[in-house]
Amino acid sequence: MKKHQSQSQGGFSAIETLVAVSIIMIVMAIALIRWTTLLPNARANAAMDMVVYRLRSAREDAIAHRRLVQVQFVGTNQITISEIWLAGTPPAPQTYTFEDNTVFMTLAGVPDTPMGFGNSSAIYFEGVSGGPPTMTFNTTGAFVDGSNNYVNGTVFLGIAGDTNSARAITVLGATGRVREYHWNGSAWQE
Repeated sequence: MKKHQSQSQGGFSAIETLVAVSIIMIVMAIALIRWTTLLPNARANAAMDMVVYRLRSAREDAIAHRRLVQVQFVGTNQITISEIWLAGTPPAPQTYTFEDNTVFMTLAGVPDTPMGFGNSSAIYFEGVSGGPPTMTFNTTGAFVDGSNNYVNGTVFLGIAGDTNSARAITVLGATGRVREYHWNGSAWQE
């Protein structure tokens, strides 16, 4: 007589399937929560990177082309860069705009940067809200006002209501050095 060995059926039980689906849902919920906090930070970083890049490029252009390069912070989310020529027709000024909800702003509870240039307003150079009327990088790379005095200051930006999106860019007038900072919830970090 032949003996048949019983073979168990493959597959998952209802309980195993329910546990697997529950774990997947929990992981997806965590990912969604992380995504909603990461997206504003990514937008703030993109705006900060754009300002830093434009300021550093303006400084490099001033040195390389041996011309003054004027910087203007316009409205709530634009920066305009203009080369100043003494003769001939200068190129048209270039205006760059942040995207999304990032704007020049200070956020409540976020202190001044370690450089200590002041944070009375979103754009604060030499104790002047918005900065002096004329701010340029000169041919040595220094950041100066219309009287050729060094201009130190900070540009703050972020997304309204989100202190974790606070970003800051400082400019040291004597050297034109541009530094970037982000707020980690308790301190500025470079």
